[in-house]
Amino acid sequence: MYRSALIENIAPLRRFPVKIFMLLLSVWASLAFSATRTPVYSSKGLVASISPLASEVGAEVLRKGGTAADAAVAVAFALSVTWPSAGNIGGGGFALVHPITGPDSFIDYRETAPAAAGPDFYLDEKGELKGDESKIGYRAAGIPGTVAGLVLLHKKWGKLPWASLVEPARKLAAEGFIVDAGLSESLTRSAAHLSAYPETAKIFLNKGKAWQRGDRLVQKDLATTLTAIQKRGADGFYKGQVANLLVQDMKKKQGVLSHEDLLNFKAVEREPLHKKWKEFEIVTAPPPSSGGTILLEILGMMQGDKLEAMGSGSAEYLHLLIECTKKAFADRSVWFGDPAFVQNPIAKLLDPAYLAKRRAEIGDKAAHDISPGELLGEKPDTTHFTVRDSRGMVISNTYTLNGSYGSGVVVKGTGFILNNEMDDFTSKLGESNMFGLQQGKRNQIAPGKRPLSSMSPTFVYQGKDIVLALGAPGGPTIINSVTQTIINRLIFRMDIQGAADAPRFHHQWAPDKIVWEPFGITHDTRKILEAKGHIFADEPRNFGDIEALAYDAENQRWTGASDSRNGGAVVPE
Repeated sequence: MYRSALIENIAPLRRFPVKIFMLLLSVWASLAFSATRTPVYSSKGLVASISPLASEVGAEVLRKGGTAADAAVAVAFALSVTWPSAGNIGGGGFALVHPITGPDSFIDYRETAPAAAGPDFYLDEKGELKGDESKIGYRAAGIPGTVAGLVLLHKKWGKLPWASLVEPARKLAAEGFIVDAGLSESLTRSAAHLSAYPETAKIFLNKGKAWQRGDRLVQKDLATTLTAIQKRGADGFYKGQVANLLVQDMKKKQGVLSHEDLLNFKAVEREPLHKKWKEFEIVTAPPPSSGGTILLEILGMMQGDKLEAMGSGSAEYLHLLIECTKKAFADRSVWFGDPAFVQNPIAKLLDPAYLAKRRAEIGDKAAHDISPGELLGEKPDTTHFTVRDSRGMVISNTYTLNGSYGSGVVVKGTGFILNNEMDDFTSKLGESNMFGLQQGKRNQIAPGKRPLSSMSPTFVYQGKDIVLALGAPGGPTIINSVTQTIINRLIFRMDIQGAADAPRFHHQWAPDKIVWEPFGITHDTRKILEAKGHIFADEPRNFGDIEALAYDAENQRWTGASDSRNGGAVVPE
């Protein structure tokens, strides 16, 4: 939020001579990213999310003696009300769990493809893509997994009654809440998308225009759906009236999702990835997310580099970071898919010898012809929240509708938005998805298959103790947001709020352009990188929303950060 104000305030300076203007711009850039908010400290639990209302809901659950799992369930349902662009019961995601006892676990509640979908689902008789079917409308939706995932999370690690955890969200939907600036801006940006379907427009637009700051947004149909889930758990969503309404609407609008698809969906518990990096251990997302592996690949290529000596924001560091990122994303385009359908060569991609070889290929100039590595034998809107309770349980959860407000479809009578997660599959070989990502055969559509993801909920250990838990939204930018925040915190020793707020850079191999943020790079540094052959996107843009908790050894307390790019909040127990 504060950066948009900076842009407005700096406009009059453009009357100055160019050299003076650039000097002032560099100074302002430094100020913009050094004067961040103070981290929130707590000797008990903490909840960090993009919605202050949802964070307060989670913190209240902790105050009542609930576990981090209880709080995570309550926050997820609350976000489905207060942050409808990505908070959801019509989408899916991943939860990384550090229980009080036992090993870390990974709950995969990623959406799956309907039984009627296949590799040619979006192709016409000539083999060409049929418009935007994978992005907009009823055929864009995968089978929602959020409710099943939250039920599994509560079953394994919850303590408080299920109904009590759904109640705050039900109440927010039934009685309404006051729209804040962040939600109003989000609705305004997506007004055209939301107006495409009458049921959606009826809820999220006020007489055809976005709800404004200070308005009360009431969602009666969503409250009814949440009541069904509150009373019957997963059966309240995958069976009964909610399921009937969903399937009936699908049949009327040429969708294919069926009762059998809903009944067959299962959330899956997986083992997370573990990898040593410098003096730390990273625990992160396994496939069907590519995020964890690519994050570890980027960090692994920099294993032997003295990053602290290079300095945060230096041309030397940014050149190395961007080149490692390009190589890792090139590998992403080929080697990943749902582990139930393909074998992901994770061990080979993270083999020290392979990473050293890829690192040795990086020279002083930007490479423009990077190819995926040869292995022997072988959206954008999401949201993230992080929770820690006073007993030490930690949950890092990322879930999504894929694009902002997903498919744009609200099923009549249910109040929730359906995802457009099918666009995360390879709809046609050689074609990019809505995030500009090119993906391979391993990620082609198949019945029951989970699409490839970039979501990267992550823990970092130092010795036996967690010292950092984080994640972010943003499609493929998630990986770079999380990677760079890890480096900012652990190597450049920023406090957690500064690490979350620091300027970020994104490169995903194709297209060959650096995505950069307003005021995120000095004029001189950019010139050095351009001289090395790097290509910058024409215009800057903000991306990501880090929600992180970190242990502050000096103060012997946990601290939390909610990205200053947005209007989120960290709330202590």
